[in-house]
Amino acid sequence: MAHLRKPVVFLIFFSIFAAAEGTRTWEQSKFDDLSKGTANGVALRSAGGLELAPSFKSIFTTPSAYIWAIAADSRGNLYAAAGSPARVYRITPDGKSSVVFEPQELQVQALAVDKNGVIYAATNPDGKVYRIEHHANGDAPNARDKSADKGQNHGTDSKSPDEKPKTPVAPGWTSTVYFDPETKYIWDLTLDSSGNLYVATGDHGEIFRVDAKGEHSVFFTSDEAHIRVLALDHKGNVIAGSDGSGLVYRIAPDGNAFVLYSAAKKEITALAVDDAGNIYAAGVGEKKAGSTSASSFSPVLPQSPAPSVSSTQSPGMVITSAPPPPSVSMANFPAPGGSATGGSEIYRIAPDGSPTRLWTSHEDLVYALAFDPEGHLLVGTGNRGHVFAVEGEDEFSDLLKASANQVTAFAPAPGRGLYVASSNLGKVFLMGPSPESEGTYESDVLDAHIFSRWGRAEFAGAGKVELFARSGNVDNPDRNWSAWQKVALQGDAEIMSPPARFIQWKAVLHAGSAPPRVDSITLNYLPKNVAPDFDDVSVQLGVRFQPIPKMAGSEAGGSQGSANPSQPHFDVPVPTVHDRDSIGVKWSVHDDNDDDMVYSIYFRGDGDSRWLLLKDNLTDKFYSFDASLLPDGGYTIKIVASDAPSHSPGDALTAEKESGRFEVDTTPPRIENLSAAADGREIHVSFLASDSFSPIKRAECSIDAGDWQFVEPTDKLSDAKTERYDFKMPVPADSGADPGQHKPEASSEHVVVVRAYDRFDNMSSAKTVIRGK
Repeated sequence: MAHLRKPVVFLIFFSIFAAAEGTRTWEQSKFDDLSKGTANGVALRSAGGLELAPSFKSIFTTPSAYIWAIAADSRGNLYAAAGSPARVYRITPDGKSSVVFEPQELQVQALAVDKNGVIYAATNPDGKVYRIEHHANGDAPNARDKSADKGQNHGTDSKSPDEKPKTPVAPGWTSTVYFDPETKYIWDLTLDSSGNLYVATGDHGEIFRVDAKGEHSVFFTSDEAHIRVLALDHKGNVIAGSDGSGLVYRIAPDGNAFVLYSAAKKEITALAVDDAGNIYAAGVGEKKAGSTSASSFSPVLPQSPAPSVSSTQSPGMVITSAPPPPSVSMANFPAPGGSATGGSEIYRIAPDGSPTRLWTSHEDLVYALAFDPEGHLLVGTGNRGHVFAVEGEDEFSDLLKASANQVTAFAPAPGRGLYVASSNLGKVFLMGPSPESEGTYESDVLDAHIFSRWGRAEFAGAGKVELFARSGNVDNPDRNWSAWQKVALQGDAEIMSPPARFIQWKAVLHAGSAPPRVDSITLNYLPKNVAPDFDDVSVQLGVRFQPIPKMAGSEAGGSQGSANPSQPHFDVPVPTVHDRDSIGVKWSVHDDNDDDMVYSIYFRGDGDSRWLLLKDNLTDKFYSFDASLLPDGGYTIKIVASDAPSHSPGDALTAEKESGRFEVDTTPPRIENLSAAADGREIHVSFLASDSFSPIKRAECSIDAGDWQFVEPTDKLSDAKTERYDFKMPVPADSGADPGQHKPEASSEHVVVVRAYDRFDNMSSAKTVIRGK
């Protein structure tokens, strides 16, 4: 392929297509674009832009893989319900941790702490609710004696070797079985102001109430299989969420229940009630048509040796029929909604009962809801470990990402902060209330597709923000890119990174009197100009192309001048009609700069040395013309493409490509020396057919307007530019007969017509008359 530079020829085209420019911009401000980058201490606003996130630090990493619930007492001590191994951990305000309870069940699923610091812990499966207390003098009765005094059996006071071993507790702590619902699963616990403990269970969809004296009763029975989450509103009503039909119930203290909302999702995984009485409910999982039964969930968890025992599946988990040793971590462990598909939704149910869909995510699963000190709704999700703050309908911020797969629980922390619990890994974090002192954000990588020179950066925002950039020629920045170079936002904001194909920017936000904010970052760059590149040029005989209406910023057969060359381009099918007198030329060409292009068509005949211009100033990738413009002969077409519309005069580049050879023949053959004579009952015909360019293809004869009959040349082969024909044809049965006559007379008058076609179907005809005697 030859690359030509023709600045003068294409000068006029620059003014015609002045809208196409060489400098390109890469702007990032929208949430969808920014979410592709990496944030550390930086929150992403749904409306676009960056700001400092709340402070967030890890304060405790457990040996357990999963933390299902956390609760804090009045002194600021935090308790974490964990699984694999099943434990209740205590974390003091100064960061010291200890294990206060270690049951024989597979996990501790739920926690509640009363105003006296008594812990209620629910275990799964086939679990119980344990009452866990601390005795400061350290001489408290052990769990076996205390439960025996109360007449309760918790499985630790029998000396029979067939019974479970004693449930371990830390020194100074006691544990007793407070309530045994005799059901497969216990999903959630909550305490009201009177000390009543509500227990949400599975299999039969029951909620139990255990009063302060330890007396229990069935508070509510649902037609759903599982009650998954509980909350209390300001009137003392129990709010409950189900798994199966995604129902949100309001249950009065007398047990009278009302369905507040039937969610579009199948499982309610979290509930929260704000000071104004609005109820927030998170739903996950797709409902199956005609089904209200719960399905099995398996979160994306680390693989580990599975116990070699039979297993049974239940909603939310895969449970073995016998508990594994404490050192064995189960690969499939319960997480509400863990393997649900279809993402999550959050609904707000107003005090008058009217519902609103507040937030939707197609990839995040909601595990927990809470409120920050300003009253914003916080959302803990998996399986990316994000925490969102929802300010309004479809208005939110992606606050932070935990170093774990699922954010599963929140609890209040001293000083208006929040404790945040996670699973995979089982960690406890402290969030806020103040923002981070510094946060960084690294953008996605821009692929300019072509070696490019970087210009200025444009910054929109406020506060103290530093901007850096780096570049390279491989898509991975860790593979020998340039070092981060600071962009002087207070100066000319020139990007000092070396020219390359790829670039990335980094923003560092610093806390100050004015909160730092990034609204948008725009990088200017100029790709090195490269010549257009042809893929194909084809010539079609007997084809005429129909014009295609122009669309703004596009050309027929593919868009031009796009600001994003990474977007795929598609050739639009060109409408065609059959026209034997036309020749159609079509070409496929691309430009790595995605420049606007203009085309010229040249032709050259066999043996000619000069290319002659057929048409210029074309923006379409096709052209058709009258075949009679070219004398009969063999030809080649050449297309010249120029990117002049997108470049200054003198900077344009061209490329050209030739078609395959084709032949044009628009002249019909000649018929000479036609003669016809009667010969008995036959007619003897002879003639000569010749063509100046192509061989004679075929010939036909008709007598007295009868059907055309194919006739062969004298040598039987139609392969020459001149063919001789000499043949006899019978007189048609009804030709030349007067009324009443039955046999034609060869001596009657007859009209003989012949026609001949050349290789290009050009046709000529001739006739002669045999006069009667």
